[in-house]
Amino acid sequence: MTNLEVVAPPGVSPAAPFSLGIKAGGFLFVAGQTAREGGVGDIPEGIAAQTRVCLDNLKRIVEQAGASMDRVAKTTVFLTDMGNFWEMNAVYKTFFPNVAPTRTCVAVKALPRPEFLVEIEGIVLL
Repeated sequence: MTNLEVVAPPGVSPAAPFSLGIKAGGFLFVAGQTAREGGVGDIPEGIAAQTRVCLDNLKRIVEQAGASMDRVAKTTVFLTDMGNFWEMNAVYKTFFPNVAPTRTCVAVKALPRPEFLVEIEGIVLL
């Protein structure tokens, strides 16, 4: 594939066949980030802690690409329980204090591991 650049923090690689981030056409497309700390560590309990880890992981990829969170144009949030929406939202808004990106939030039956409560992907303007 031409004009695509893979972006990943040092020492982090997905366990499945996908890229954590791809630069293409002036954008960074960030794969869904789960609550695995640093992409490889522990999985915290609770929606607030998991949301924070998801967004920290997303931020790490965004910064590795040379951008910042204020350049995030769109996110998609996947929740296993919409009852967690407001608690997730409280943490989410701390990562976007100025202009919140457009967002879609959907309920899903399950995520790749049963302990995951949330997954967040993003599109970033470079």
